[in-house]
Amino acid sequence: MRAVVRSVRSLRSAFRYQRNSYSSAFVRRRTHLIQNNSSPVYRLPDNDEIRRFLFPSIFISRAFSTDAAEKVNITEVNRAGPLVEYERRIAAGELFDGDACQVGTLKELQRLYDELVESADACRLDRYAVPEKAVRNRWFWSRLMPQSSYSPVKGLYLYGGVGTGKTMLMDLFFDQLPGNWRKKRIHFHDFMLNVHSRLQRHKGVADPLEVVAGEISDEAILLCLDEFMVTDVADALILNRLFRHLFSNGAILVSTSNRAPDNLYEGGLQRDLFLPFIATLKERCVVHEIGSAVDYRKLTSAEQGFYFIGKDLSTLFRQKFQQLIGEHVASPQVVEVVMGRTLQVPLGANGCAYFSFEELCDKPLGAADYFGLFKNFHTLALEGVPKFGLHNRTAAYRFVTLVDVMYENRARLLCTAEGSPVELFENVVTVSDAQQMAPRTSSRSRRNDDSNLCVDNELGFAKDRTISRLTELNSKEYLEQHAEERQLSQELANADAIQA
Repeated sequence: MRAVVRSVRSLRSAFRYQRNSYSSAFVRRRTHLIQNNSSPVYRLPDNDEIRRFLFPSIFISRAFSTDAAEKVNITEVNRAGPLVEYERRIAAGELFDGDACQVGTLKELQRLYDELVESADACRLDRYAVPEKAVRNRWFWSRLMPQSSYSPVKGLYLYGGVGTGKTMLMDLFFDQLPGNWRKKRIHFHDFMLNVHSRLQRHKGVADPLEVVAGEISDEAILLCLDEFMVTDVADALILNRLFRHLFSNGAILVSTSNRAPDNLYEGGLQRDLFLPFIATLKERCVVHEIGSAVDYRKLTSAEQGFYFIGKDLSTLFRQKFQQLIGEHVASPQVVEVVMGRTLQVPLGANGCAYFSFEELCDKPLGAADYFGLFKNFHTLALEGVPKFGLHNRTAAYRFVTLVDVMYENRARLLCTAEGSPVELFENVVTVSDAQQMAPRTSSRSRRNDDSNLCVDNELGFAKDRTISRLTELNSKEYLEQHAEERQLSQELANADAIQA
């Protein structure tokens, strides 16, 4: 009997100690936040009994406020979202009056936005809803007892021609999402570089892709990937397993691409191993085509002075480069890229880097090198861009990647080229284009003209995007925006220097 009484007393004292520790911890934290004028970020453990004991009034009032909260949430959904913001920008004259295809795409994005807002808890989007310790515990137990947790909301795969506003529409959607959500917007090139870098760190693990997928989904449940394009066999072989792990962790994908899912990695090496990814993608995403025939980038006005056409322009080009760097002295520099690699910059000064085309596109460089370059330089002076064809197809692929990375980083381009953006790629065609050309061309002219014809589906589709982006990079609007951003960055840097 004494043993029973002693046990009851010990349990009562233990409970009293635990209650006091929770209460005192809360009071100490609240006092600290008030003294430091901070916003309250303290969270009690996920234990309703403890909360009910410490704060009974919360549970009483919660029952009365549930209906009102639901009404407020519904109102907020109706008043916010990408479609609402799109209409506001058109009314303010910030965007061209949208065509039916863009409006149709925005309705899909608005539908997804509404579903995500309504299912935010089920999708585990709120980064503050689950304590970090609970995330680590979930990661640990999921390794011991693997289990799938697919999102109740499907993602969205947007595809269409160049200049139809895919990136703008996705950014519009992303910018309207709540700031406390676990979300990430990234270019597909950059995303895959990050994946390979993580795989390198976990190369001793039994299944590094599962670990990498776990890390990514812990950081961001909603992934917005721009310019989904698969050209590398190393990427193609891991995408299915990577995204199966991501989707089973609850990840939601929103992506833009020039290619329909069934046309991804068309003609690539070992494509049969890539096909399961297409099925996975179509299973977890709503596929929507943007059918606009308008290239909005080409509606901008051309600016002469940064894109020079012709040969033997070295003297003029160097004079223009000197004007950009002003009184600064250009000198060779070294830029760090991923995984300990470096990139040699022939000449650099005042945020401007000088390269010949051969130095940047004939050498075995890739997206990682170009990202490293534009993290350090806001302007690229590129001399001697040739016309592309069968003889320099590999260099053409690198140039396409270079323009993509440059555009993603909102950099400025000064270059000399053998032709206009359209003329640079006139000998690059898809298989379908080549078949249509054949009946219209005599056998003699084919022998003369087709010796340098590059028939390549991936490059043939990508060239339209590159032509469009080169046109925009050279537009008055783009250059003015670049100048404004550079001025703002300089003002912020000066302010930081004064404070330091």
